[in-house]
Amino acid sequence: MRKIILGLLLIGVQSMALELGKVPAKVVIDGDNGGQTDGTAWSSSMLKGKIYTVFYVDPDERDLNNALADAIKAKKFDRKKVNSVAIVNLAATWLPNVIIESKLKAKQKKFPHTIYVKDKKKVLVEKWDLADDNSDILIFDKEGKLIYKKFGKVSDKEILEVIKLIEKNI
Repeated sequence: MRKIILGLLLIGVQSMALELGKVPAKVVIDGDNGGQTDGTAWSSSMLKGKIYTVFYVDPDERDLNNALADAIKAKKFDRKKVNSVAIVNLAATWLPNVIIESKLKAKQKKFPHTIYVKDKKKVLVEKWDLADDNSDILIFDKEGKLIYKKFGKVSDKEILEVIKLIEKNI
């Protein structure tokens, strides 16, 4: 009986994990869990209608995938078709939230097209089984299906593949 229950629990956990080609389970980050820099809730259901690149980042690893962000920015994609979301895993760092939150508000003003989100309690680590204490890259197509995922540093070769993938899905 224990094996059956354990098996069912594992299946339930795996069904929440992100799978390529599928729309992930809806997740909302709000209230004590965090949210957007303006205080409103963020929902993964917003990841539709255009290509979204999601950067889920531990602040201590914030520079790990700057080369990818720079490459996407350099392409000057039409913001009506391609956008980005930066979700900061505040629970993954020793840095005080108040300092990170003030930096995020400044970045939101500097980059108004990027959606900045605070994840104060590792909501996406738990709900989508993302890598903790890392820099995770997720790309969603116009229907909200996951078309790319990478936990950790994206190589130069992978950057070229990501750009081609975005161009193909516009």
